Amino acid sequence: MTAEPTLKPERPFFSSGPTAKHLGWSASNLKTESLGRSHRSALGKSRLKYAIDLSKEMLGVPEDYLVGIMPASDTGALECAMWTMLRPDRPATVAAWESFGNVWIQDAVKQLKLPKLTALDADYGEIPDLASIPQDNDVVFTWNGTTSGAKIPNTDWLAEGREGVTINDATSAVFAMEMDWGKLDATTYSWQKVMGSEAQHGMLILSPKAVNRIEEYDPKWPLPKLFRLKKGGKINEGIFRGETINTPSMLATEDYIDALEWAQALGGRKAMFERADANAKIVKDWIEATPWLRNMVSDPAKQTNTGVCFVFQGDWYESLSDEDKAGVPKKIVKLLEDRDVGYDFNGYRDAPPSLRIWCGGTVEQEDLKRLLPWIEWAYEQVKNG
Repeated sequence: MTAEPTLKPERPFFSSGPTAKHLGWSASNLKTESLGRSHRSALGKSRLKYAIDLSKEMLGVPEDYLVGIMPASDTGALECAMWTMLRPDRPATVAAWESFGNVWIQDAVKQLKLPKLTALDADYGEIPDLASIPQDNDVVFTWNGTTSGAKIPNTDWLAEGREGVTINDATSAVFAMEMDWGKLDATTYSWQKVMGSEAQHGMLILSPKAVNRIEEYDPKWPLPKLFRLKKGGKINEGIFRGETINTPSMLATEDYIDALEWAQALGGRKAMFERADANAKIVKDWIEATPWLRNMVSDPAKQTNTGVCFVFQGDWYESLSDEDKAGVPKKIVKLLEDRDVGYDFNGYRDAPPSLRIWCGGTVEQEDLKRLLPWIEWAYEQVKNG
């Protein structure tokens, strides 16, 4: 039996959302002048606008794109884009290869009931044939599969100047992977993913083409107040200057600003990309060297650098019942959580039995290196009962 390791991660936070706070984070470092003030005060609006402007600068968003803060996290931002941009008289494709992408399919099928809809899906670890999507179709897709660890390898399947609009759920990709803004019309993400900030608010990034679609189209279905982006038939530009649709949490806003400023001091998004790449390499190299594991995504070009997902293999594991197979990752996680070694790294509940380790830029390499021997130890404990 392998001896129980002695070195523990200093920061045992490996959840794929909300993710780890950055090194040195402290609530006492957050600016609090805006707390207890109206978000519509000059101070409140200035802090919200600063969060928007800094996000736009950090992500390299084109100057003529709009960036706004939305309610209800990435879900609210993405569904707002779907409800205000997808038209029943136009062909649309929703492409999915994991749990959240399948939610967008259900939205299109059951809620919007789009008559010219194509649902394009693939199993966990795979990507559907995106090149089969006609260029005049509107398309909804997830850049990086949060629950499968599969990302799009490139945007070659999206033509320059394509007729359809593209709606991109990028919540576990921004600040870890470069966005091809020229091919994206509505892009969404949430603060609690790659930046490790507090949850509840989402970001909506619109191209001029997206703004034009929103302004020229009045949906027949009801639009909740939280989805209303127009005022007097035109885009409500106030939303993209910090005049949020409903009341935001200024504490969460200050926490997001703190994370942005931390990343900016490191070197901006490029530094965040490098940190995620280096973190993911540690985990993926370990998976390759561990005979009883395999990456859920077989194609290296499609393997994420954020939520790395891996499954079990080998004679012992394959001999188990389905129920016992599902119990293996749960038991490993419990053993390590009980010892304060690693928190919340079980695979997603709808995914195959697996483990998922977050490798985004707020995680430290040394903590990952310390976690992996513990997983090996816990696996032996479970296997030998």
